[in-house]
Amino acid sequence: MPLQATSGAASYDAFGGGVPAVPNYIEEVFSTWLYTGNGSVNGISNGIDLTKGGLVWVKNRGSAQNHVLTDTARGDDNYLSSNTTTAATSGGGIYLGDGFAAIGSSVLTNSSSNTYASWTFREQPKFFDVVTYSGSSSTQNIAHNLGSVPGCIIVKRTSGVEDWFVYHTSLGNTKYLKLNTTGAEASGFAAWNNTSPTSTQFTVLGGRTEVNAAGSDYVAYLFAHNAGGFGLTGTDNVISCGSFTTNASGIATVTLGYEPQWVLIKRTDSPSEWHMIDNMRGFSQTIDAWLRANSSAAENSTYKIATPTATGFVTDGTNIIDPSSSFIYIAIRRGPMKVPTSGTSVFAPFSNTTSSPRTLTTNFVSDLAIQGYVNTTAFDGNISSRLQNENYMRTTSTTEEYTGFQFFNWASNTALISNDGNATKKAIYAFSRAPSYLDVVCYTGTGANRTIAHNLAAVPELMLVKRRSTADAWAVYFGDPTDYLRLNDPQAAVDEISRWNDTAPTSTVFTVGTDTEVNTSGQTYVNYLFATCAGVSKVGSYTGNGSTQTINCGFTSGARFVLIKRTDSTGDWYTYDTARGMTVLTDPYLRLNSTAAEVATLGSVTTVSTGFALDATVLAAINASGGTYIFLAIA
Repeated sequence: MPLQATSGAASYDAFGGGVPAVPNYIEEVFSTWLYTGNGSVNGISNGIDLTKGGLVWVKNRGSAQNHVLTDTARGDDNYLSSNTTTAATSGGGIYLGDGFAAIGSSVLTNSSSNTYASWTFREQPKFFDVVTYSGSSSTQNIAHNLGSVPGCIIVKRTSGVEDWFVYHTSLGNTKYLKLNTTGAEASGFAAWNNTSPTSTQFTVLGGRTEVNAAGSDYVAYLFAHNAGGFGLTGTDNVISCGSFTTNASGIATVTLGYEPQWVLIKRTDSPSEWHMIDNMRGFSQTIDAWLRANSSAAENSTYKIATPTATGFVTDGTNIIDPSSSFIYIAIRRGPMKVPTSGTSVFAPFSNTTSSPRTLTTNFVSDLAIQGYVNTTAFDGNISSRLQNENYMRTTSTTEEYTGFQFFNWASNTALISNDGNATKKAIYAFSRAPSYLDVVCYTGTGANRTIAHNLAAVPELMLVKRRSTADAWAVYFGDPTDYLRLNDPQAAVDEISRWNDTAPTSTVFTVGTDTEVNTSGQTYVNYLFATCAGVSKVGSYTGNGSTQTINCGFTSGARFVLIKRTDSTGDWYTYDTARGMTVLTDPYLRLNSTAAEVATLGSVTTVSTGFALDATVLAAINASGGTYIFLAIA
């Protein structure tokens, strides 16, 4: 009997209906969490249950302070520093549980107003394991519970001063690196006894103070490599320990099979730093904010290291990424992997009614945001994503990507609605990427018909494509690969082949043709992909009846956001949201293709429990008799 998945992706039956196997997801075992110290008790609820074992790694971002690594095997408030040889000590102030807490006022982890980055690794087969052991004068095999062959092992003597020794599968069992130094790969002695690790044990040479001295205590952090074990089927990889060699321009394209959220990179054939980048601090198309595992130095973003892609990353080719050089890495998959079940976990509309500065925080990791003035003729539909970082575009315009104005702070996960001289009401929409709901893909054009990978894990039903590097119109796919719309234009659907090559997208790729709007050689693009997610979002269509009708989206608490566009004739991109009102008393709309101010109506589109309702007697344009319309609704 085959494995039979349940509809909610919560569990699936074992062969013959045996013990249910519960899927694992990356968001349950790894987190990058940024926080500001408070000098007292700072509870971090990052969704990672460390009562199951694991490691928290903390670094002060703003000043030169040691790294702090605290794990459950050695206990609370006991830490090591990856940039020093120092033995384990107390006073780091990190306490582990369901999430963790930074307690006290140590400048290392919780000094008031200091900013910190934390990375939490939970013990989980085929992802990560923590092992402690006592040294011996004889070579010994150390048991572990990683459940797969380790791709990387980091060992530190905890009872005395010693370097951090690193095994990496790409270097083999005769070589090692040191995490606390810039040194190149070395093979001065057989730290691993020239023996490769297995799925149950690793080997350390007897008598060596670095890895196995009699009377000394050690900790080992083990990272899996392409071992599967995650996702609904249990076959998805979430961590990779690999290597690459750059070309003469210092560029390498690394294929992981997924988009990474965290990468540790080290050159091996010559001295270099251990650079750490993640998507919360700025691993994006535009900048990298990096720290160095071997250094106490503050966070830096003076140059790029790598750019994430839907299937891996591409090195930048300047500064630390040298030409014709060899590197190793550890990469962790971007989450979430779990399909959302509520709209409030992936979407939030905001509105302010005054010019006073406001900071609005979402209860999820935001990846896409739209913002604009609503009560002047200056609505511009600013749109940006975490992948674009501080760059943004406008839904109302063909203009290329702008720089220098950040209306959403991706690092702090907050919407910035401030008094910038316009003294006007503003609206902002925040979206989180999630399977079957939303994905964002950045790519570079080739000028030839091609497919491009995405991670929506569902067939895209609505795609908004925009050239970033130079001016061009928005190209919109709405379910028909022979037609297109333009987000910045009220035009009706147009029939042609050069945008989608008459090819519908699949659950893994979308197709672009040769048109400049989607695929000019050497130009950069972004694609925002939406799909129907049960109870969360609905991409659909309806035929107008010239009166009133209800659009059933399968929701239970009504739509909080609705985008409507007529396709058989000219028609604006009408936008409604519950933050500004979707009732018969307060129901204003904006148009993403127009700079006009919001227009108040008394119930042209209102929220109802199953979705939304239309009233052509209030606004004929959204429900004209015989007209065909597409919509995106979010619960």
